Amino acid sequence: MTRPIPTLTDLGDVRGKRVLVRTDFNVPMENGAITDDFRIRAALPTINWLTERGATVVTASHLGRPKGAPTPKYSMDAVRVRLAELAPGVELLENLRFDPGEEANDAAFVERLVQGIDMYVDDAFGACHRAHASIVGPPRTLPSAMGLLLQKEVEVLLGLRNNPKRPFVAILGGSKISDKLGVVEALLAVVDSLVVGGAMCFTFLAAQGYPVGDSLWEPDQVDTCKRLLAESAANGKTIHLPEDLVGVDATGRFATFGVRLPEGAKGFDIGPGTAAAFSDVIMEARTVFWNGPMGMFEDPRFEAGTRTVAQAMADTSAFTVVGGGDSAAALAQFGFADDVDHVSTGGGAALELLELGDLPGLEALRGAPNA
Repeated sequence: MTRPIPTLTDLGDVRGKRVLVRTDFNVPMENGAITDDFRIRAALPTINWLTERGATVVTASHLGRPKGAPTPKYSMDAVRVRLAELAPGVELLENLRFDPGEEANDAAFVERLVQGIDMYVDDAFGACHRAHASIVGPPRTLPSAMGLLLQKEVEVLLGLRNNPKRPFVAILGGSKISDKLGVVEALLAVVDSLVVGGAMCFTFLAAQGYPVGDSLWEPDQVDTCKRLLAESAANGKTIHLPEDLVGVDATGRFATFGVRLPEGAKGFDIGPGTAAAFSDVIMEARTVFWNGPMGMFEDPRFEAGTRTVAQAMADTSAFTVVGGGDSAAALAQFGFADDVDHVSTGGGAALELLELGDLPGLEALRGAPNA
């Protein structure tokens, strides 16, 4: 039987202890300013739980991809200022990825990180699928636990994987089937139907013999898509694909198509008929998981499909979970972020947890001295 993951109460008395909290403060920045502090605010329940019980909290996070060297644009200064406003007195270390030892999971870096630290809390779900030093190192020697944010993510996502209310519908978008092949296979084992939009749909349409024009697709994945379509049909599962598309014709002009794209045309969004059909599937479900936009929603010409799906996610009475990343950004853009049951703070981590049922960060916590 798998050992349980320690929670905050398993740390015992934290009064007077220095607690290292691994947070995910990888916030969007523009010209040195934070454009969305959601990830900082998401860590506050754990930080407050510890400080209210007398602990001294030291937080640590990565920001961007500085490639193992100090890089001014990835400094934590702006995050530190905002954290001081939200949680006065809480320390924030400099960007963990300024040291190559973080991504290399270097033992010497872990040793420096935990010097003077009594306990460790992992609340960085968005980084839990990485076997980096700050994620898997401290639990080897310190009493450790998952924070309240990480605990909620695990409960929600493993609940989807292991015991969803049915019908359970998964909606996948984004550009490449190859990037999500593992999670597609895993989801098809547990969902009742799979809805496919985004550029990913063109490889499935090509597998059905439809011409896709100059749209983004993966010729080397056509046979995989054929197999997935055949296996799902044989197992009584439905893969819902677009019946109409929106994009540009060979001259670059906005156009609406069926599922046969003419030569030179490019698809950038699902069409209105498809958006309505996908909404119907969502409204009939009892559980819905969404990861990946239906098209290039950043362009107002191609936002309608993603907006319609986001609206359905907000309107349905089903239990709704959005898997971070672009889907969460779309929800926020269209004003529906508060209308779904759970917005994950980690897109890649959410997909990996659904696919594999575990993450390196969770495995590390199970091996902690107090576990």
